Amino acid sequence: KVVESGGGSVQAGGSLTLSCQVSGDTYGAHSMGWFRQAPGKEREGVAGIRWDASTLYAESVKGRFTIAKDSATNTLSLQMNSLKPEDTATYYCAYGPASHLISRLLSSSAYTYWGQGTQVTVSP
Repeated sequence: KVVESGGGSVQAGGSLTLSCQVSGDTYGAHSMGWFRQAPGKEREGVAGIRWDASTLYAESVKGRFTIAKDSATNTLSLQMNSLKPEDTATYYCAYGPASHLISRLLSSSAYTYWGQGTQVTVSP
C-alpha cells in the first residue's frame, strides 16, 4: 500500500513537502519515485531514487525539487521549492523493484505500486 500526503495550495515561489508511506509487502532492493499529471496531460516522472540513493530528476524540476527516502521506514519525501504555476498537478508516489538503469527511475513502467495521488496547486 502506498499513501501520499502533504499536497495543498501555495503561491508561486512557495514551498511544499510531499510524503509517501509504503506498507505491506516490500522489496529488499527497491526504487521509489514521484510522478505528476496535470489536467489534459500525460503522467510524467518528476524524481526517482534507487536503493543505493542514486537519484534522477526531470529537467523541469532540477535544482528546485529534492527527493529523499528513509529505507528503514519505507518513507519517501519530495521537497518542492520555488514552485511555479506549471507545477500544478496531481502528484503520485510509486514503488517498485530495484532498477538497474537510473534512466528508468522516471519511467512509470518501472513501478509496481502506486498511491492515490495528492493535489498540488500553485497560483500565480
